[in-house]
Amino acid sequence: MQYIDNIIFFIALIVGFGLFFKSLKEIYRNIQLGKKIERSDRPAERWAMMSKVALGQSKMTKRPIAGILHIIVYVGFVIINLELLEIIIDGIFGTHRFLAGIIGDSAYSVFTATLEVLALLVLVAVVIFFIRRNFFGVKRLTMKELFGWPKQDANWILIIEFALMIAFFTMNAADWALQQKGESAAHGNFPVSSGLIGSLIQNFDATSLVILERGAWWFHFLGILFFMNYLYYSKHLHIIFAFPNTWYANLQPKGEFSSLASVTQEIKLMMDPNADPYAAQPDADPNTVPDKFGANDIFDLNQVQLLNAYSCTECGRCTAVCPANITGKKLSPRKIMMDTRDRIEEVGKNINKNGKFVDDGKKLIDDHIQREEIWACTTCNACVEACPVLIDPLSIIIDLRRYLVMEQSAAPQELNLMMANIENNAAPWQYNQADRLNWAQD
Repeated sequence: MQYIDNIIFFIALIVGFGLFFKSLKEIYRNIQLGKKIERSDRPAERWAMMSKVALGQSKMTKRPIAGILHIIVYVGFVIINLELLEIIIDGIFGTHRFLAGIIGDSAYSVFTATLEVLALLVLVAVVIFFIRRNFFGVKRLTMKELFGWPKQDANWILIIEFALMIAFFTMNAADWALQQKGESAAHGNFPVSSGLIGSLIQNFDATSLVILERGAWWFHFLGILFFMNYLYYSKHLHIIFAFPNTWYANLQPKGEFSSLASVTQEIKLMMDPNADPYAAQPDADPNTVPDKFGANDIFDLNQVQLLNAYSCTECGRCTAVCPANITGKKLSPRKIMMDTRDRIEEVGKNINKNGKFVDDGKKLIDDHIQREEIWACTTCNACVEACPVLIDPLSIIIDLRRYLVMEQSAAPQELNLMMANIENNAAPWQYNQADRLNWAQD
């Protein structure tokens, strides 16, 4: 029975990581529902971009206060969880502060003191974020698309991080108190926890301190496993997906729209009426439905666009700079990404239930994203420029527009008039081509 703790720990570890990788596998499957796209060019530039934007968080500091606090939480939380390695070893083998015997007491004291200072900074930053989000009425954090679960999710993440830091300090403080009583080997330096919590518990008896230390240790470990699996349901997937998302980002100039291969093929056939439409694909089935123009559902978007949806942090920086949104129009680039992710998850649940996708009569257009939103966009790229992880809402909007125009002929009247003028007059204005140079006569 002496190994019962180790067995329970090992089972919890396997279950926690097993569920986590199962979730990642499901997300990967969902992203694969999109069309393949070639984004492996210029690898050196891509690695540099990922290092600068995802790891270095260069775009977060465009808003200095929020950016610096976010970096503190990010760096602090990641480094603090390096201790998870020690917790795993201690939990499996029944050791206590295993790393002290590996790196030596002096280095271990520096290590634990550094973790404590970082944990304090994370704690302060999390409290500031919670107050700012809930009591200061920051406009981009109080928009209607953040009501309900998105707002709760953001708060739950902050609460979980706060609880994990408190458990970390309690664990260290109880261990410090035991060391002071000679009940535990003296390893580590705890400048924060010994002052914040240690002074309150140092008079506890050894048994109570052991229970407190073990309880906080287990809470911290299980809390990390819970947080890890909670990510699947949360916007905080960007902790993981910010890295591949920035690597696969579009490196072309922001004003350059992609060409549709389906349109290119149609034009080639129009220019050469004798061309064989299946020459480029000799094994193609003549009964195969040709690619549609644009997109009306997630299956028509590319895999990077679906990755974008999972990577969205819901920070609202895109919406805050959107001229359409600022002037009161319905468009919110953040909502475009949230709606796309909701549709992906809807399709994913359909596949989980039926073993394959069974048509549910729903589409991304109309059922999730309204046409009024799509046509409000000015294509200025402000949202793309503002995103801290290089998400491209505009590319989705453009693909939805392409479908409406080229498949449904459902463009707004103003756009139809412009296209008719271009067709008839070779200009967007409604006058005869012969009058084109009249403006220069005087």
